Amino acid sequence: MAHSSRSFKDAMFKLFRPSKTRAAFRATIERLYGAIVAQSRREAFYTDFGVPDTLEGRFEMVLLHTILVCHRLKDGVEAERALSQGVFDTFASDMDRTLREMGIGDLSVPKKMKKIGGAFYGRAAAYDTALAAQDDGLLTAALARNIFETDADARPVSALAAYVRAAVRELAATPFESLARGELSLPRPEGDARLTS
Repeated sequence: MAHSSRSFKDAMFKLFRPSKTRAAFRATIERLYGAIVAQSRREAFYTDFGVPDTLEGRFEMVLLHTILVCHRLKDGVEAERALSQGVFDTFASDMDRTLREMGIGDLSVPKKMKKIGGAFYGRAAAYDTALAAQDDGLLTAALARNIFETDADARPVSALAAYVRAAVRELAATPFESLARGELSLPRPEGDARLTS
């Protein structure tokens, strides 16, 4: 995907120098991650799409949307990669904080975080492979295994796969300038009939 002019990219690289605008960069990341979490909590995922409304199901949806945003940014210019890394770091900090709020002891948190990191990279590899191959079979299999723990042919899995494809298209069409302002646009999860057009 073609991005903005080189002058804008250079400006964004300067903008994201932590020594100069750490607070602005942090605010951008917080807005992006906040939008990721808000999207992941949309009720339709747990009703219309049948994602398990459990701690694990909600974790998987935050993980999925974090991966989709990082997928959009990770192969871009340095400023885009910095934004991707910032989103991942904020996700990791959020998971660490959540574990502690759940009463997980200090000695156990690093082990749990290692598992969460493994889950992120394992799922990112599976989703990236499926998206790059344009293979709906690979995508539905990955979603079924990681989110639904069910057969890949089940209707809710197909509906979520259609949503993921729509989200990838929308993210790809989003200018980096918008993401650099912390603005995230994703489709409304309103059922597979509206996501196949």
